Amino acid sequence: MITIRPRRDADLVELGQMLLEQQPVSGYPHHMPLRSTAEAFIRRPGQRAAWVAEEDGRLLGHVAISVPADPATLPEGDADLIREWMGAHDRPHDRLGEVVLLFTSLAAAGTGVGRRLLDTAVAAMDEGGLAPCLDVHVNGAGALRLYHRTGWQEVGRARPTWLDADSPDVVVMVLPRGRPAGRLSV
Repeated sequence: MITIRPRRDADLVELGQMLLEQQPVSGYPHHMPLRSTAEAFIRRPGQRAAWVAEEDGRLLGHVAISVPADPATLPEGDADLIREWMGAHDRPHDRLGEVVLLFTSLAAAGTGVGRRLLDTAVAAMDEGGLAPCLDVHVNGAGALRLYHRTGWQEVGRARPTWLDADSPDVVVMVLPRGRPAGRLSV
């Protein structure tokens, strides 16, 4: 049985291996090799919460949420992304919740694990009064399909500073108000 539980520090090595193994297929993360270790990429400063999917002691996926920084303190491309979210939700940056680091193992691809992790992150944001936001690389076709299928709406495009020079802009998305709390389906 698959369970979703909070991420532990002891999970980071296995998650780092999973991230690196799935990258050639999913294209995530979009810059390889990583500019840091996979474990440091996963455990970033500012994360509000993080979860893993697990079955029989084997990790199948990961998701985290964070609250975006004040756009006034960021370089223009990063600030544009957050301003798009703020405008779409009509909220300040500190009332937004950003879905980050959603990925699954190759074995879990297409099994619904990603959806369950996304549901968990959205439910936590709903509980915390945060408006759900995310960005996705246009090359992440599977991720884009999941987000569109679950009610996320594109509100713009942005070019954050972490994006490689030859990469297209990221798709800026929000989960709109008016949906049932804790449910992604519309």
